[in-house]
Amino acid sequence: MNSARITSNSWDVIVVGAGAAGLMTCIELPPHLKILLLNRNTSKRSASRWAQGGIAAVTREEDSLQSHADDTFRAGCGLCDTDAVKMLVEHAPQCVERLQKLGMEFDRDSKGLATTLEAAHSHRRVLHVQDRTGRALVDVLREQVEKRSNIVHCRGVRVTQLLVEHNCCDGVQVLDGPLLYWIQSKAVVLASGGGGHLFANTTNPAQACGEGLALAWKAGAAIEDLEFFQFHPTALKLQGATSFLISEAVRGEGAVLVDRDGNSPVAHLLRKDLAPRDQVSRALVKTMQSQGVSHIGLDLMNIPPEKIFARFPSIIQRCREMGIDPLNNLIPVAPAAHYWMGGVATDMQAATSVSGLYAVGEVACTGVHGANRLASNSLLECLVFASQMSVINVTESSRKNIISNQTFLTKLSNNLDCEQSENDLQSSIEDLRKLFWKEVGVNRSKKGMQDALNNIRLDLDSLNKNALLELVSNQSIDICNSFDEGTRRKLNLLLDLNHRKLTCLLTLNACLFRTESRGGHYRLDSPATLPYWRCHSRQKKGQTISTRPVRE
Repeated sequence: MNSARITSNSWDVIVVGAGAAGLMTCIELPPHLKILLLNRNTSKRSASRWAQGGIAAVTREEDSLQSHADDTFRAGCGLCDTDAVKMLVEHAPQCVERLQKLGMEFDRDSKGLATTLEAAHSHRRVLHVQDRTGRALVDVLREQVEKRSNIVHCRGVRVTQLLVEHNCCDGVQVLDGPLLYWIQSKAVVLASGGGGHLFANTTNPAQACGEGLALAWKAGAAIEDLEFFQFHPTALKLQGATSFLISEAVRGEGAVLVDRDGNSPVAHLLRKDLAPRDQVSRALVKTMQSQGVSHIGLDLMNIPPEKIFARFPSIIQRCREMGIDPLNNLIPVAPAAHYWMGGVATDMQAATSVSGLYAVGEVACTGVHGANRLASNSLLECLVFASQMSVINVTESSRKNIISNQTFLTKLSNNLDCEQSENDLQSSIEDLRKLFWKEVGVNRSKKGMQDALNNIRLDLDSLNKNALLELVSNQSIDICNSFDEGTRRKLNLLLDLNHRKLTCLLTLNACLFRTESRGGHYRLDSPATLPYWRCHSRQKKGQTISTRPVRE
């Protein structure tokens, strides 16, 4: 059984997560480094694969880097850091060229690379591959990763803890099938995605539950701006069906939102259907509440059918599978949790406040997005900040082969059982998601958030005393534990619930701290945007929540 373990002490860099951020990081890291890519999933599911819209970059003469930057600043409601935005927009065209060299085939038209318009953009600058840009991107990057002899990609391996001593990250603890053990490395890159699945209504897959942020927090890394969560206005809304994103590019090509009476719920907004996502989402929620309905209609019938089939084949297919014909009927849509602007605080080289620990992609807070992300800047951020890993300075770990001789132990399930069954744990997760959507969704208020915070804190204190979780937290680096199948399944659920509750708790702290409304954070009891709140929120273990000035 020992031979099934991943070699524990021969890695330069461990990358956690195999979406666009993790894959691009592996490609950009210096080729002489030995890289271990850990993928919690055994399938190809990732939030990056679900991205429909595209990648924002200046490729047309009528567009400019300054315009892209200005649009990003406006969407971010005063909280975008200038250095981060400048780097993003300036590196964007280079990243597009890099992707094309790697094999990415963007859609084209008579002018060259085809572009579309999305919310809050001043120009048509969003590059795409029909309505499945994320899938195409991940497929290209994965193919490149699999070709490289210095990268080992391990699926079905979950990181359960970061190995940190004296504020230096030297490796990870993993649950690899039935085995729990430690792996040493000189550096660790978190690329584990966001936290949309913390909410009952979301466009994100189940693994987007904020786990990377919870791991970083426990390791002592600073986190920022957790209160800012973007709700996408148009997710498919059908009773009993999973939310499915209806790309903003559909509205960019001419689709419009209509309420129960056939009127526009966004007519009062400056850019109407293509206003920033936070504004459109709030307008839809207000209309739905006033009309007593659970969805708004999205009308595609003014778009030529040939364009719909050419640009949005995945959306058309999914709608028809759900019994909806978008060519002749409205698509029922409603806002859903989509993207986290906040995350683990990083600098321009993707480094966190813990030495040797880096973060790339949605798990990171780079300062690019501010209070509200500009559409199609997310895949771009993955690419731009992953490119910074090409000059990573990996030094020898202070721990020399400390995990070379792990003792193998077997733990029986009846010695480490807990009162909750697997069904109970799954129900607890779903109840938490419903609570989080209710109190931390599009509209928030102090009382609801405070009550939720108090309940979650009590539950988390109790959960942390669970014997299985205590074993994980306290496991010595020279031990490898083995679990039977039932215990392993229960441990996975316990880890899910624990990390979700911790991440929800940290988010609620940030939401209660910011007593104003700005971007993706809207409080019914504090609806105004206040000039003295033009700053980032910052949390670190053992310290009082504080603020950080915006980098001008």
